[in-house]
Amino acid sequence: MPVFSTIASKTLSKTLSKTLLTICLGLSLSFGVGNRVEAADEIVGAGSTFVFPVLSKWADEYNRKTGVRVNYQSIGSGAGIAQVKAANVDFGASDMPLASAELASLGMLQFPLVTGGIVPVMNLPSIAPGSLKFSGAVLADIFMGKINHWNDPAIAALNPTATLPKKPITVVYRSDNSGTSYNWVNYLSRISPQWKASIGNGASVKWPVGLGAKGSEGVASYVKQMPYSISYIEYAYSKQQKLNYGLVQNKAGNYVAPNLGSFQAAAAAADWSQAQDFNLLMVDAEGENAYPITATTFIVMPKQAANATRHAAAQDFFKWALKDGQPQATALDFAPLPESLVKQIEAYWTANQPKP
Repeated sequence: MPVFSTIASKTLSKTLSKTLLTICLGLSLSFGVGNRVEAADEIVGAGSTFVFPVLSKWADEYNRKTGVRVNYQSIGSGAGIAQVKAANVDFGASDMPLASAELASLGMLQFPLVTGGIVPVMNLPSIAPGSLKFSGAVLADIFMGKINHWNDPAIAALNPTATLPKKPITVVYRSDNSGTSYNWVNYLSRISPQWKASIGNGASVKWPVGLGAKGSEGVASYVKQMPYSISYIEYAYSKQQKLNYGLVQNKAGNYVAPNLGSFQAAAAAADWSQAQDFNLLMVDAEGENAYPITATTFIVMPKQAANATRHAAAQDFFKWALKDGQPQATALDFAPLPESLVKQIEAYWTANQPKP
């Protein structure tokens, strides 16, 4: 972990703060929760930054087709769940499923919406995007601070032809209550016994090293501005921001590129039929071509909302997204849900219809 001078830290902090403020203002103007309008032609949601690239595309397309506005604020899974619990929004989006007992106590329902991948991203000018290989064990050691230079023998052993810089690694992690973090650390816990014992799982853990950034937007900004940094982010964000990403070794021992095919391969291994309220994670999936850090975004909604018209409008939007919105999803390398799972979701909706 490099040591920054006080002056450098202040300068970096000011620069990043301005960048993040600009991002946050842009998001608030387009998808702000605060400007909620009580009307049947608008629905409001908040939560996962992971799903924002495709949800924003869906919102634009759905508005053009139906006239219904879908206002969504990308504030992180934990904050989105808090908003829907407080009845400030019509739905929350989260990459960490809620337990059935919690859903029952809240009077909420939960269903999956789309699947994508979480990738390690780096600022390494000398390394071609998508060429650096990581094992889960090496990633765990980097994020624990055990591996702290890019030319460490453990990284070099996986990348014998790469010219690795003799530079310290700066770890960047999500500082907010994040579903992306939840899936990332769940994966590291499954691979590394030391990570599991000392750090564990959760949407917000006590990171042993590194700098915290809020949201996927904050992570992308930090990594772009900090040479030799590493973090983790949803794949569509890495593409949009033109971030260098690495390959991750899967359960079968293969180094798999993040793409639609490898996300679908991981999704194919999931057995949703036995998952009560769809409480299931896809990390470290079986399969030769399965991407190992694949995640699902879940929608959380009240079973019986105060505004029945808006509740029905939200459900109509998700029906459209699961069927007619798939071209936008696949264009961004999000994997659409299989038809069998969509039918399971529809049956779940029917079983949880509001009582008259």
